[in-house]
Amino acid sequence: MKIGAREFDVKGKTYVMGILNVTPDSFSDGGRFNQMDAALFHVEEMIKEGMDVLDIGGESTRPGHKMVSEEEELGRVIPVIEQVRARFDIPISLDTSKSAVASAGIAAGVDMINDVWGFKYDGNLAKVTADAGIPCILMHNRKEADYTDYIQNVLEDLAESVEIARLSGITDEKILLDPGIGFGKTYENNLEIMNNMEILHSFGYPLVLGASRKSVIGMTLDLPVSERLEGTLVTTVIAVMKGAMFVRVHDIKENVRTIRMTEAIINK
Repeated sequence: MKIGAREFDVKGKTYVMGILNVTPDSFSDGGRFNQMDAALFHVEEMIKEGMDVLDIGGESTRPGHKMVSEEEELGRVIPVIEQVRARFDIPISLDTSKSAVASAGIAAGVDMINDVWGFKYDGNLAKVTADAGIPCILMHNRKEADYTDYIQNVLEDLAESVEIARLSGITDEKILLDPGIGFGKTYENNLEIMNNMEILHSFGYPLVLGASRKSVIGMTLDLPVSERLEGTLVTTVIAVMKGAMFVRVHDIKENVRTIRMTEAIINK
């Protein structure tokens, strides 16, 4: 799979997607990187530590968040995208559910769209992505954790997102799927989908796991956001063993080392 100027193996290797939240209110690092100098310094550090793709987000999706306007989201992400593109040779993913933000981001140099609503929030986002010819991450999400047959319902929901993407002209080699840890799921749901993530391979698309520092870890270990690194690393081991192509994480160095060790063991 080509993301930006870089080719990625879709099987047999797990890559690291680094998180850059240019928001004042993200659950883990809100307010830390919404100043340009701090954001760019953090990107440089993540690249040095082994990040493969940078995922930039301008709207918090934490539980209870309030959606921001297109104008505000654009004002947060576009200057950062432009500066990152000018300074660093790294593929850039844009975490947005708004087609106008995606369109401006693509014009500024974005290489991939990451939509937490799997193309179900904004009816134009899939077409904007298709017209740009770039990959997309389709995440599973629901407004409420209301399921009749949980795993089957997740598969059905993701199938709907895939259908939207394909009908809009996005080709199979440009689709990735994310089970959506922490989105429209109970604590038990989150654990279950991680434990059964290999079921998503039935679609034939690469998988992304984003569990870094999330509440499922905090609830399991009874720890605040600042102390969830070890729990995150366990989810990364699971992602590698389940054949995920990407883990979306905050702590780059530690996750890179964890992936390298896990791959060394399971590939022997």
